[in-house]
Amino acid sequence: MNKTLLFVTSFPPRECGIATFAQDLVNSLHKTFAGKLNIEICALSESGKPAAKIIHPVTHTVNPFDIDDCIALAHKINANPQIDLLCFEHEFGLYGGDYGHNLLAMLSLLDKPFIVRFHTVLPFPDNKCLKVVSLIGALASKVVVMTKSSAHLLKDVYQLSAEKIVHIPHGTHAHIVEDVQVLKKQYGLADKLVLSTFGLLSENKGLETGIKAMRKVVQRFPDAVYLILGKTHPTILSREGEKYREHLMGLVAEYGLENNIRFVNSYLSLETLLDYLAITDIYLFTSIDPHQAVSGTFVYAMSAGCPVISTAFVQAKEMLDEGCGCLIDFKNDEQLAACAMRLLGDPDLRHSMSLNAIDKTRNSIWDNVAIAHMAVFADILAEENMLQPNLPPVYLDHIDRMTDEFGMIQFSKHDVPDLSSGYTLDDNARALIVMCMYAKEVKPSAYISSLARKYVAFIGHCKTAAGRFLNYVDIGGSFSASNAEVNLEDSNGRTVWALGYTLSNHANLPQDVVQEAYSLFRDSLRWMGGLTSPRAMAFAIKGLYYFLQYKKGGIAADILQNLATRLHNAYLAEADSNWKWFECAITYGNAVLPEAMIMAYQITGITAFRTTAEESFAFLCSKTFTSNHMKMISNKTWFHKDDMATQDGGEQSIEVAYTMLAQHAFYQATGNPEYLEKMRVAFSWYLGNNHLKQLIYNPLTYGCYDGLEKTNVNQNQGAESTVCYLIARLLMEQWNKHKHVTAKEVGVGPARLSFN
Repeated sequence: MNKTLLFVTSFPPRECGIATFAQDLVNSLHKTFAGKLNIEICALSESGKPAAKIIHPVTHTVNPFDIDDCIALAHKINANPQIDLLCFEHEFGLYGGDYGHNLLAMLSLLDKPFIVRFHTVLPFPDNKCLKVVSLIGALASKVVVMTKSSAHLLKDVYQLSAEKIVHIPHGTHAHIVEDVQVLKKQYGLADKLVLSTFGLLSENKGLETGIKAMRKVVQRFPDAVYLILGKTHPTILSREGEKYREHLMGLVAEYGLENNIRFVNSYLSLETLLDYLAITDIYLFTSIDPHQAVSGTFVYAMSAGCPVISTAFVQAKEMLDEGCGCLIDFKNDEQLAACAMRLLGDPDLRHSMSLNAIDKTRNSIWDNVAIAHMAVFADILAEENMLQPNLPPVYLDHIDRMTDEFGMIQFSKHDVPDLSSGYTLDDNARALIVMCMYAKEVKPSAYISSLARKYVAFIGHCKTAAGRFLNYVDIGGSFSASNAEVNLEDSNGRTVWALGYTLSNHANLPQDVVQEAYSLFRDSLRWMGGLTSPRAMAFAIKGLYYFLQYKKGGIAADILQNLATRLHNAYLAEADSNWKWFECAITYGNAVLPEAMIMAYQITGITAFRTTAEESFAFLCSKTFTSNHMKMISNKTWFHKDDMATQDGGEQSIEVAYTMLAQHAFYQATGNPEYLEKMRVAFSWYLGNNHLKQLIYNPLTYGCYDGLEKTNVNQNQGAESTVCYLIARLLMEQWNKHKHVTAKEVGVGPARLSFN
């Protein structure tokens, strides 16, 4: 898909909310699909002002208050074969005529498909409004709205077809601040409790409500400061000057609140705005318009983790509940003051609301919004496969965040390591594999070597006198009672895999790491032949396969053939004409079983091993791949031989990574390019090619979310999911080499580190 999309919208340097929205959307599309989608901008001129200058990225302009100019633009677009699709940002005040009906003159002449996004949908339209909006909707290929309430209105009031309406939430910016108190000091707000609101000032913002509420708030919290951020709306400024701002400042003086209310009279850069939101303890939204459909300022505040006190406009009623804020009546300063004092007096409640607000808005980060738009574009243009986002860079920030001086911590709460969860052998063994892959596919470095030493030392810490390994380690380094309560065979098998893989990559690692891995692997030869769990045997076969690349022959080859024979016999005992699997259910870590068999075939040359490998892997893929996406077996139900029903949700990063490892192993063994294509499709699960059309890796932290559920993404970013994501991402470097993808598309940078 290499198409050209023309946005018709207000656009910076014009100062308005829709211009900012359009710029953010265009930037996110460029970021996510760079080099794969051409975007042009047709900037709308303001009423009574000369046409805007054509400055990149603007390529066209139109005066929406001149119907002849609207018609001329339509003819110009029709004559341009390079433009494939248009997207109109609609607000009634942007276009001339009754309810902006000049837009209709343009739309009715277009012979190209187009999308219209309604930023406002009026609930009680008069006949003229009803007719204009209905006709626009009838002409459009798709109509996009940003709230479910607006979608219902278009269907029920304006009688648009439900199939034509698409709900894509307003995009939001994710932002991480390491130390809020340092940032507060930077903005002159050290030790202050900060309330804020931002946006272009106008009377419908209802800012008097917040000012009046501060009279009571400061009596109990004298260090509270209310920030009113933003310039006066340009339209208001040209019509009546600073009359409204001066009125507000008069109220502040009247109430003696000069030390508690600050005006920041500027159009804030995105970076500055996100800083202000980061230091905000409570965000106030006091609009007096109950029919306002959506507010970018409202969702930006929620996505920044601000507890929100808001009047009950449409979007607030849809998104805000007691878990992340408070709804108040319009113009009710008494309610606002009561809510503010309750929240200011309860830091734990504010913290809880902050996390809940982030959870509610993570699906709407601009990266996800870009992916959702691309799905709409592909649908309209009848593209068989949705264009996939570019590969993200291979950054190790979250690996660094999750690793302390002892090893990798098991779980996290959001992106913050949960020290109480301790460590596991599993996570540290897989993390060692990532270090080996990074050194091989990107570059070795002192930092990669230091982490590899840490992870191999952790494995050594878990070794028992018998040469086996314990899995669960408390934060102090002692072994948890869980080690005596569960079967540790799979953990031991994974460790054999990690050690063997490390030895096969000895050329890229320091000698001390290789020597330690060899010592641990050699001692494991005493017991690995006695493994009985199918996955443990499979992991051990993988470890032996890689070990034999380091040191050929000997007892390792005999153990591998013995384990593979037993795994092959398990397959023969369970498989029939309809069920080609090793067990009576497909559960977790499934692809390692056929992968081990294809590796065993490569070592032994026994064709029965290859047959088992190919049959079982084809069966697994038939249950997890469609023509253009991967859908894992749900961990809620698994997939049973006697009941093959499954459900949405319960999909985890580990299944994608293991499947991609198997695809790569099968490609190496057979040379069949179909395995490479399935690798690409599998990885696209992380990039939004899933049933929720959402990113599963976190582009802000470079970690990976813990799971894809039926209606949401689990926001925690634990060790297993992040390490498995990095295994999958580094495998795509191999895919790139096989597909001869250019370095520009790869976009791989050096290891990027945050501070531990």
